[in-house]
Order: sequence, then C-alpha cells, then structure tokens
Amino acid sequence: MQTPVSIQHDCGNVSRRTILQAGLTGLGAATLPDLLRQRAAAGQASRKTSVIFIELAGGPTQFETYDPKPLAPVEYRGPMSAVQTNQPGVYFSETMSQQAKILDKLTIIRSIHHRKNNHDPSSHLSQTGYYKTGPKGGPNQMPSFGSVIHKVRGANTAGLPAYVAIPNTMRNGGSAHLGKGCNAFETIDNPSKKNFKVRNLALAGGMDMRRLDDRRGLLKALDDDRRMLDLEGSSAAIDQFTTQAFDMVSGSAARKAFDIFREDDKLRDAYGRSTAGQGMLLARRLVEAGVTCVTVRSTGWDHHGSLPKRIVKNGVEFDRGMAALVNDLYDRGLQQDVLVVAMGEFGRSPRFNKDAGRGHWGAVMSVALAGGGLKPGILGASNSKGEIPAQAPYQPENVLAMLYRHLGIDPAMTFDDLAGRPRYVLERRELIRELV
Repeated sequence: MQTPVSIQHDCGNVSRRTILQAGLTGLGAATLPDLLRQRAAAGQASRKTSVIFIELAGGPTQFETYDPKPLAPVEYRGPMSAVQTNQPGVYFSETMSQQAKILDKLTIIRSIHHRKNNHDPSSHLSQTGYYKTGPKGGPNQMPSFGSVIHKVRGANTAGLPAYVAIPNTMRNGGSAHLGKGCNAFETIDNPSKKNFKVRNLALAGGMDMRRLDDRRGLLKALDDDRRMLDLEGSSAAIDQFTTQAFDMVSGSAARKAFDIFREDDKLRDAYGRSTAGQGMLLARRLVEAGVTCVTVRSTGWDHHGSLPKRIVKNGVEFDRGMAALVNDLYDRGLQQDVLVVAMGEFGRSPRFNKDAGRGHWGAVMSVALAGGGLKPGILGASNSKGEIPAQAPYQPENVLAMLYRHLGIDPAMTFDDLAGRPRYVLERRELIRELV
C-alpha cells in the first residue's frame, strides 16, 4: 500500500488581478517583484493551473466505491464484490472497476469526516469550507471555491470564463458576498445530447462586429454616468457579465472550447455517452483551453434503498468517465497542471437498512483526487466496519486547502461579508500533511 506524497510546487499562473490584490491587501507581505522572482525561480512563470471538481451529489457510499470491507459481516459489507486494483493488496468495489486499473494515477483519501448528516449543511461545507446554519435551503452563506477562484485568479485565457458549471451550478456553488459576477457560467444544456449547444456564444441575428462595438461604447458611456448605491452588488455583476459576454461573443476561443463535437468519436465513447461522462470530457476541453475551474455534477448518489441495483447506473457512468478523464490528462501531459477532485457531501451509514440502502453518514467518507502533481496511492483508512476514520483523519476543509494550494490562492486571505466583516476564505486551512 502506497502513501501518497505530493510533488511540491508553488503557485501556478498568477493573474494580474491576483497580483494587484496581493499588493493591496498585503497578502503574505509579498511585493510584486517578490512574487515574480519566486515564480521565475520555481520555473512556474508560464504555468496555468486549473481544477476540475466532480460533485457526487447526494453522498456516495464509501463501501460500494473506494473503501469496500470484504471481511466485515454481510450487513456491513453488502452484497457487492470487491475487485483488486493495480496496486497489490488494495481493493475497490466492483462499481469502480475501471478506476481500479489506474490506481497508480489516483490518490484516494478514505478518512474524510465531518459532523453533519444533512444535505444542505454538508454540501455547503464541501463547497465552501463552512457549515450552513439556519433553515434548509436558501443561497450560500459563504462563497464556493469556484467563486473564490473567479474572484482571485480569473480565467487562464482571455475570452473564456473563469468558472464554468456543467450542466448547472453545484448545490451551494454560489458566490455569496463576493457578488453575482463571481457566479458560474452554466452550460445548462446536457453535453451528451446530439444537439448540445451552449447558448449566448454567438452574435444575435442582424448583429455584426461593428454594431457590437457601437453597443460596447454606448454601455461604457452609460456606465460612466451611473452613480448609484447598490448594496446587492448587482451593478458590479452586470459590469462583469457584460465585459465577459462581449469577450466571449466577439472572439472564437469560447465557441471552440465548448464545441465538444470537435472530439474524436472514439474518445467520446471512452468517456461514455452519459451526462457525467461527456461532462468530464467537456471539462477537460475547457481547462485545456484556459478555464480555471470547471465543476461537473454527477447526480443520483442518495441511495436510501435498492442500493446495489441503483448504483449500477450512476456508479458505472462516473467510473468510466473518471478513468477516461485521468488517462486523457496524462496522455496530454496535463497531470501536473490540472487537479481533479471527486467528492460528495458525506458517506453512507455502515449497516444496510431494511430497504437495502444506506443512510447519510458524515462520520467518514472517501474522496478521490488525481493530477495536481500528487503521488498516487491510498491515504488514511476507516475502521473495520467503515464507521469512523482509523488513520489520518481529515475534513473537507483540508481538501479545499489543497485545491487552493494547487492554484496558488492563500486561504488566509479575507473578503468582507455583507455586514462588512472580513471573512477568511477558509478558517480551517491546514494542508493534508501527507500530500505536501
């Protein structure tokens, strides 16, 4: 069994916005020349790091994915088989058979835990690093990692959005007090459809580039005259969306990046023609083109009943897509620059219930990572019945800290909330020691 250790690296591509913010806020007391010297010394000046986050919405079972318990009593291990990975003595559930063949390219953490068992606070934690409090539902109370990335890093390539959600924003994937302009650009449409199309990436009928430039100038003139109190940040959001929309429509970079039909049919088949599989393929296209953060929703993991029957569909679709994505990133030499994270909001209860399912279980869960320069292997362990961490206990906040580290974002930086109070990106921001 391997213990993964990361290949250390400093921040990747640092946008002009990030450098300006560092200078204005005193982040790490680093001056602009200091930042540039550090990047040059580390050979990172041209690095364009990015993240693909696969949201396993509903809370996947650790037993029937990455942490089977073949020696536990049947009421714990369940009826599904365990399969040998390509690492001696390490097993996955049969539902993860394709990823079992590439464990040498994966980092699996079997000891993530937290204290909630409800979807909303748990999902909010996995997306923001903070529990949501108060009534169920409602907007984010803290900004998601995607919105933070949008705010701090921006896009790696001009003419592309910084934060894209396929096909829609994660549960609790909103921007909170960072402003509506930091919300995700959603594809809305399903990338597995034969007529998949992302709206608003082309000029409207009757519009040409001259008229588009005229409208840009008119909006700029109106904006110069506008002086209003805007507590919701809507005007700022309109400004950001307008600028982004002009850039995306007037150039070809976005249209090419979102055009999944440019991919070879054999590669599309390798990912699987499912929503999750094609979503992961589109995510690879986008980060390769210059999008900094892409989230992909893989739904249907809330298996309270008939788990062995129901997990076959979404488990196989996710497994196939994830294995293809990781192999694709390695084939393209992107395994250092792109970090893949696959995580739900919690795990599932150790005992099968009367309906052949498992309940919500925040006490332990498994998380899969790949790329980002991380050395592959298994980190941590749950106890013999999959109830609690037995080795290397970590929390979702620690996973987010590793994500921010990959992108060169300091989670100790602060942004004012709607009440004007400075709030840390992460309050709990310790790195996963075994990975650094």
